[in-house]
Amino acid sequence: MPRRRRSAWPPREVELCNNPLVLPALAVLAAALCFATTGTAQALADVDASPLAVGAARIVVGGGILALIAMLRARPRPQRVATPGPTALLVALGAVGVLAYQPLFFLGTRENGVAIGTVVALGSAPIATGIVDAIRSRRLPSGRWMLATAIALAGVVLVSGVTGGAVALAPAGLMASAGAGVSYALYTVCGKALIERGWDSTRVMGTVFGVAAAASVPVLLATGTSWLFTPSGVALALWLGIATTAVAYLLFGWGLARLSAVTVSTLTLAEPLGATLLGLLVLHEQLTAVSALGLALIAVGLAVVSVPARRRQEVPDATAST
Repeated sequence: MPRRRRSAWPPREVELCNNPLVLPALAVLAAALCFATTGTAQALADVDASPLAVGAARIVVGGGILALIAMLRARPRPQRVATPGPTALLVALGAVGVLAYQPLFFLGTRENGVAIGTVVALGSAPIATGIVDAIRSRRLPSGRWMLATAIALAGVVLVSGVTGGAVALAPAGLMASAGAGVSYALYTVCGKALIERGWDSTRVMGTVFGVAAAASVPVLLATGTSWLFTPSGVALALWLGIATTAVAYLLFGWGLARLSAVTVSTLTLAEPLGATLLGLLVLHEQLTAVSALGLALIAVGLAVVSVPARRRQEVPDATAST
């Protein structure tokens, strides 16, 4: 009678679910989907406010909430504190990145259109993160990350629709969009550096966004606040502040504490995928065949970077003493 083959244990499904990298990747993907609701929320609210005013209100509300959560969760730590100077510099640079992202992003989309501005900003973000992180850690990103990012970026280009024909591009707009990508890389890498210094991810997000929120108050006052006293304005500010900033960056920070900065930057490319799907389902926009191919490429790139490689099972040494 033939002997039955023993099935491998644990099964592949159990091994995948137990992998410590899966939940952080899902957290960052969830954060990206929160980011993706920004455009749809603004379209539904239809408030009479400039993008800069809306962006400032988002940071004031969301950053204030994150700062409050960080203060409520703060507790004395017995461990050795890092050198104050460089730590304060990391916080300041991270806050500068948060503050600079929105005006640079909006300037880029104003000069060259939403599609091109978004593609350059989102496309340059993971590339800039890879460069900044490589300089900081003195280690090049993996070939797997480069492949996944290239696939996802190709999808972003197709989804944007910029491949439809020749367009005259404004150099200032391109620089602004690329600056938005660098700003994203700045606060992502600074946040990762603070986490590596022993900071809790909630403390990192609360401190960086709290500083950015305080600096955004004058911007909000200068750009006008009358729209905030309308039902649509209040709803929009609360949604952008709570869902797309506070909740999103708590998830983002939790994932950043457990994944590399470059992996997180690529995972957030799920944002255009989510934004496109929301446009189809909520705003009843049309999806072309090219855009559908782009969505598929983004999904493939995200799968390549987020699904952990199968780890080799260590075989116990029979001669080892117990």
